[in-house]
Amino acid sequence: QVQLVESGGGLVQTGGSLRLSCAASRSIFSINVMSWYRQAPGKQRELVAFITSGGSTNYADSVKGRFTMSRDKAKNTVSLQMNSLKPDDTAIYYCNARVLPHDYWGQGTQVTVSS
Repeated sequence: QVQLVESGGGLVQTGGSLRLSCAASRSIFSINVMSWYRQAPGKQRELVAFITSGGSTNYADSVKGRFTMSRDKAKNTVSLQMNSLKPDDTAIYYCNARVLPHDYWGQGTQVTVSS
């Protein structure tokens, strides 16, 4: 099993930045893929970014060039640096850990971008 705890959400103005963090209860190198998802009101949960155990990253088109996902081996955390935020980025952001065949989720952290 994996427990995940997110932090770093909040309220920011358009064009601002936030950094989300996700702390895992086990070594992140034992996790196949770690991802960030988000869910806006009335919308389905969508994949924002992921990083594989080998360090490869991938991003949704809507955040490419603005968001950067990274990891810290010593702290067993992954982070999502979000720059140039837009009102459309407003959502609850969830950390996900895939340890095949299981998926584990954090509790989510709210990000609100005001116009």
